[in-house]
Amino acid sequence: MKYLDEFRDPKRIKQTLKAIHRITTRNWRIMEICGGQTHAILKYGLQQLLPQEITLIHGPGCPVCVTPVSKIEAALQIASRPEVIFCSFGDMLRVPGNARDLLSLKAEGADIRTVYSPMDAVRIAIENPVKEIVFFAVGFETTIPTTAMAAVEAKKNGLTNFSLLVSHVLVPPAIEILLSAPDCHIQGFLAPGHVCTVTGTKSYASLSETYHVPIVVTGFEPLDLLTGIHRCVECLESGDVCLDNQYKRSVRDEGNPQALALMKEVYEVVDQEWRGIGVIPNSGLILKQGFRSLDAEIRFDVKSIMTEESAACISGLVLRGSRSPLECPSFGNPCTPESPLGAPMVSSEGACSAYYRYRKIHE
Repeated sequence: MKYLDEFRDPKRIKQTLKAIHRITTRNWRIMEICGGQTHAILKYGLQQLLPQEITLIHGPGCPVCVTPVSKIEAALQIASRPEVIFCSFGDMLRVPGNARDLLSLKAEGADIRTVYSPMDAVRIAIENPVKEIVFFAVGFETTIPTTAMAAVEAKKNGLTNFSLLVSHVLVPPAIEILLSAPDCHIQGFLAPGHVCTVTGTKSYASLSETYHVPIVVTGFEPLDLLTGIHRCVECLESGDVCLDNQYKRSVRDEGNPQALALMKEVYEVVDQEWRGIGVIPNSGLILKQGFRSLDAEIRFDVKSIMTEESAACISGLVLRGSRSPLECPSFGNPCTPESPLGAPMVSSEGACSAYYRYRKIHE
């Protein structure tokens, strides 16, 4: 398969590893932002192949994981209404709220459906005109254009029974909040390739210049990640501040203009709470005035919700890269994918889930 086999080629991987070992002379701490990259790093045991001077830190690059408990509770409020068909990606169903999750509510009889695209929810709205259809719009810039498209399509079709529960978040403000923390020890970043496919690289260039850190855009295959690490270490060892795109087969500096225009048409930027991290300025989205009638929180008059995290869960520290999942006293017992205490153990992109799935590599 093109763009797959060649990025798992053992010969090229060994050559890149040798190059990394050859240039590494100091201790470096590099954070990968994307949860998909975290899973690839754990799956292929890349940390174990790198020089011991290089430490990979796992960042808050899992949109399911950073969805605040208040949004989960809002989803539960809305989904419990008898007139509602609540649509969501599968990862969200088992994310714990205060006391339960959407899957347990579904078991109690609520009409909660797993969909693969926001447009599936639009179709369900067309097919069920007497029901209220709500789509849980969660994700980074990668999925924002698709929910924007659903909003435009619903408006074009005059659908009055379709709405969005929006919990979209943006990656660059999260990087900035991490870099501006007084205890920040991150020296370089691997930027998320799929996000940059939509947004381009300009916002990452300004972050690199402002905070004097190398940021390298990478993909998700072993050679992608090792090439990104190699370039990042090159910059760190030489003292260069760089923004480098190592994922040019997918990412253009200007991003995807059509997707960006669609996002701008439908959404506006606001401050947003991130689960385990807190409120990050200018990191979230709400529907613009022209699409406000599709806002599920307004339509269903969702009440203010008191929320709290499990005291036994350190997912906030894991999401900030301050702790490894293996440092959590609850990891593996009692917290497992079957009985998660925090969102990073649930999501297919969560760091705790990755460590649990591939833990044999790290024992």
